[in-house]
Amino acid sequence: MKAIIAGAVAIVVIAIGSNFILGGMGFSSKEVYAGDNVRLD
Repeated sequence: MKAIIAGAVAIVVIAIGSNFILGGMGFSSKEVYAGDNVRLD
C-alpha cells in the first residue's frame, strides 16, 4: 500500500514540477502555438 501511495505522490510531484520548469523555459502551449501567423477572426 505504501508503494502505491508513494508512486501517486511521485506522479503528482513530477507533473507539477515539469509544468513549472517547462513553462519557465518557454514550452507552454500558449507560447508554442501562438505567433504572428495566427488569425483571430
